[in-house]
Amino acid sequence: MLAVITGDIVDSRKLANQQDWYLPLESLFNSWGPKNETWEIFRGDSFQVEISDSLEALKKAMFIKATLKSIKSQSQQKRTAPVDVRMAIGIGEREQNAESLGMRTGSAYINSGEAFEQLRTKEQNLLVKTPWEDFDKEMNLMLKLALIIMDNWSNNSAEIMKIILERPGLKQVEIGEILGIEQNSVSARLRRAYHSEMLELHDLYREKLKRLMP
Repeated sequence: MLAVITGDIVDSRKLANQQDWYLPLESLFNSWGPKNETWEIFRGDSFQVEISDSLEALKKAMFIKATLKSIKSQSQQKRTAPVDVRMAIGIGEREQNAESLGMRTGSAYINSGEAFEQLRTKEQNLLVKTPWEDFDKEMNLMLKLALIIMDNWSNNSAEIMKIILERPGLKQVEIGEILGIEQNSVSARLRRAYHSEMLELHDLYREKLKRLMP
């Protein structure tokens, strides 16, 4: 089974230069696979990504979130990104292996599209839809609670989460060297980002989904 993440950028027009969000997102997606085959950015500020390992989908969604929440505001007084992101994770199969992402079909794409349509009505920035309703109900409640934190990540919190997700084996001293801060400051930023709770949620997602997968 695979996963499809469908999303769009919230408040993208608040950025005078659209490249401020496009380039970091493009760089992230390129690290996951080729354009059009693995990912697409379309209609200006919408995107779709195919994740071959559905167990990694929530981690990838967190990575996208952290990347966009790391964007600095033009105002020196603001410590949060001017943009955010809405995402829907669909898990299932792919029926048509077309070269272009936009031409593919299957339950993973259908589930992602249906979940994306629910984002506005549920007023929630991240939803998951799978073949298992009980899993969806439980996980989407957990995501709703986790978004209280993720939606309010500061630039510093998002930046450190991005490093943790990209290079999970790094020690705090090494993270401090990357960011140019002391180890005690690294520890404080990790706490404010609730990084351990986010990783625990990801582990729980993997564990529960793995039990259900054929």
